[in-house]
Amino acid sequence: MTPSRWRLILNGKSAGNDAVRQAVAALRGHGVALDVRVTWEGGDGERYVAEAVADGVDTVVAGGGDGTLSEVATALAQRDENADALPSLGLIPLGTANDFATAAALPTDPLQALELIRRRPPRAIDLLRLQAPDGLHWAANLATGGFGTQVTLETDPGLKKMLGGLAYFVTGIAKLGKLEPLRARLHGEGFEWEGDFLALAIGNGRLAGGGQVLCPDAFIDDGLLDATVLPTFSGEVGAAMRTVLTESERVAFERMTVRAQLHWVEIESPRGLHLNLDGEPVQSPRFRIDCVPGRLRMHLPAGCPLLSAEALAATQG
Repeated sequence: MTPSRWRLILNGKSAGNDAVRQAVAALRGHGVALDVRVTWEGGDGERYVAEAVADGVDTVVAGGGDGTLSEVATALAQRDENADALPSLGLIPLGTANDFATAAALPTDPLQALELIRRRPPRAIDLLRLQAPDGLHWAANLATGGFGTQVTLETDPGLKKMLGGLAYFVTGIAKLGKLEPLRARLHGEGFEWEGDFLALAIGNGRLAGGGQVLCPDAFIDDGLLDATVLPTFSGEVGAAMRTVLTESERVAFERMTVRAQLHWVEIESPRGLHLNLDGEPVQSPRFRIDCVPGRLRMHLPAGCPLLSAEALAATQG
């Protein structure tokens, strides 16, 4: 029987990770023909993916954080082949935040992550495709913009534990005193919203910014984008903060946010808008984001929270 052929594309920051080395050796001991490529500069991920496809590799494994996953997924997605003709995708979460891996319940231990890839069949997943004046961009997790993208502040650990993702917004408000909101118009099938906002998120994943739950109901295989908009707080900031502090995170977040599920969305901002696509910054006054259903096949755990009910039943069958 021909052994499985894998290609691990490892972020250069993790090149000396002993746990990764041991995990690779263990998988080779199970008969997997696993080669490793280490990224050093921009464009390496795309080049290594092209090399893997040319070599007839069965599975490409991204070793790194959300940015590495997005880089490898983008390199696969922008090819002409359909999903079934491309290598399947796996992930060893080695980043600081690991937002996608956390939402997907992927193990962070390198050996467990590789064993999951070996044992679990790949499932079709959707990707985000963003059109901007400078061309096409892809993302596996979320496109985010606004306050959470522009400002990074220290958050009190106790407040973070109590409020989760909302703690970042509360901390930012408390420290900055006054925020200048952004203005945008969002348009999609059956959905219109226009106004000032502090943060927005559009995607298939649920977390961004190191654990902020921005799209709690998102699935990665339902053919839909989840859009979340956090408008500017009405009334005094202190009153809004008291609302946050006296209610559960989910209830408070629901009261403050606007949500929609749609196949595509167009975003216009008169002053231009910065979006963060899994770590890649893109700026434009106008964007269009589409959900591309089943663009790749990815190895995910049984019971993965990002899989819809139908796919989840299949993984447990």
